[in-house]
Amino acid sequence: MLQMKLCGDLVLRTECAPVDRITPELLSTMDEMVNMMREQNGVGLAAPQIGALSRFLVMLDPDSETVYRMINPKILSYGDKTCTMEEGCLSVLGNDGLPVFSNVTRPETVVVEWMDEAGNIKTAQMSGLPGRIVQHETDHLDGKLFIDYLSPIKREMLMRKVKKLKK
Repeated sequence: MLQMKLCGDLVLRTECAPVDRITPELLSTMDEMVNMMREQNGVGLAAPQIGALSRFLVMLDPDSETVYRMINPKILSYGDKTCTMEEGCLSVLGNDGLPVFSNVTRPETVVVEWMDEAGNIKTAQMSGLPGRIVQHETDHLDGKLFIDYLSPIKREMLMRKVKKLKK
């Protein structure tokens, strides 16, 4: 059973190592992550959020219901236009146990490359919600959280609402 890591856990601040080979264990973990993401009404989940320090993630395009299982994803380019939208994270929960949200500005469009479960290299331009989700999730693989994009004052206000990590 996978366990969600919460804000304050150092694993969320650690850069992940590339996946060197696709194993049955990796594929099984990614399937469990998809289930966990759906159960928690999320749209993305990256390996560090379950304590794995490897570069893989799962995400859902809410519009098409397409589930992406990305191994070693890499954003190749960012569009010039930016967009501000509300973001939350399954690892950044309030005292009520629900994700806290804040507006984050990101590029509207990205080109991302990844390896699928069969080892095939895929490339896609993603914009709108999928573009935002893939940026949020790849940030996790680099030890970055959406709160890092907030001004110090906004981050401080948001962190007052965040449930303290239980030791």
